[in-house]
Formats: sequence, structure tokens, C-alpha cells
Amino acid sequence: MDKTEMAKVERYLRQTFANHSIRVVGRPKKDDSAEVYIGEEFVGVLFVDDEDGDRSYNFTMAILDTDIEE
Repeated sequence: MDKTEMAKVERYLRQTFANHSIRVVGRPKKDDSAEVYIGEEFVGVLFVDDEDGDRSYNFTMAILDTDIEE
């Protein structure tokens, strides 16, 4: 995933979630994925899927039970 592609996905995520503090950042030594942050907080990983010639993106976000406790 190059910088241009990450910028496009970042714009999409910002518009979709109405949050301009979302950032998509390249991963060291990985070209098939990027990290997603809200501000300085890491929230998940974005993977590229080129299966069957159709390019798509899969966003994976883990939510720990300690994060949702009241």
C-alpha cells in the first residue's frame, strides 16, 4: 500500500466516520497493510485484498473487554 493509496483510504475513513483525526500510517517492512490511528491512539490494522483482481480493504479493530467496562 503506497502513500497515495493510504491517503485515499484515510479520506474515506474520515468522511465515513466524520472524524478528521483518523490517520492511516504505513507499517515498517509491510506493503500489504497499514495501521489506523485516531489521534495518537492505535485502533486497528487495514489490510489490502487483491483476490480475484478486485482490490478491497479490510479494517480489523480489536476491542478489549477492559476498554468497554463502565
